[in-house]
Amino acid sequence: MRAFKRYDKRGFTLVELMIVVAIIGVLAALAIFGVNRYLKSAKTSEAKNSVGRIARAAAESYERENTTSQILAVGTESTVPTHSLCGSSTSPVPLGASPPAAKKYQPNNSGTTDFAGGDSTNGWKCLRFEISDPIYYQYSYTKGSAPVGATATPAGPAVNGTESFEAAAKGDLDGDGSEFGIFTLTGQVDNTTKQLVRATQVFISNEYE
Repeated sequence: MRAFKRYDKRGFTLVELMIVVAIIGVLAALAIFGVNRYLKSAKTSEAKNSVGRIARAAAESYERENTTSQILAVGTESTVPTHSLCGSSTSPVPLGASPPAAKKYQPNNSGTTDFAGGDSTNGWKCLRFEISDPIYYQYSYTKGSAPVGATATPAGPAVNGTESFEAAAKGDLDGDGSEFGIFTLTGQVDNTTKQLVRATQVFISNEYE
């Protein structure tokens, strides 16, 4: 017959339980932080992709040859085709001083509203750029501009007067209305080659604001 042992069915002590609860709490906090960061990163990818698309549209519009309609006299030649950047968009999308506060905005691209604004030489119509899906950010395109709302300019060549552009996104993901996430991509025309060159990466300020 086996002798009875007092500690054969020993349970957990209070200290052990507290350690386990503490470990679970730390893991839960890390998981919540990771999920929040992932969700914010997914939202900021909208701004990065859209700013890149606006910059590409600006480059494509610059590459298109612009010629004036002329009636030529016999034995004469037309003027040389030129390249020029689209003029600035008249207003950001959505319209207003601030972006949507922790909300999405559905663009209204009918008539001359939102991304339907501009004409053949200015704004969104000139760029042939449009977003139809709901957006977290406020977008703008400016000819000859410094970064919107940024506290510093991107590294690289100085912006060259009117022959430069800025594609920008401004966001308020946390809805505080005081600090904003800024994403900008700039480009300028090289004075010698007349080639349009763009910044190597998107300039970001307060990415998760």
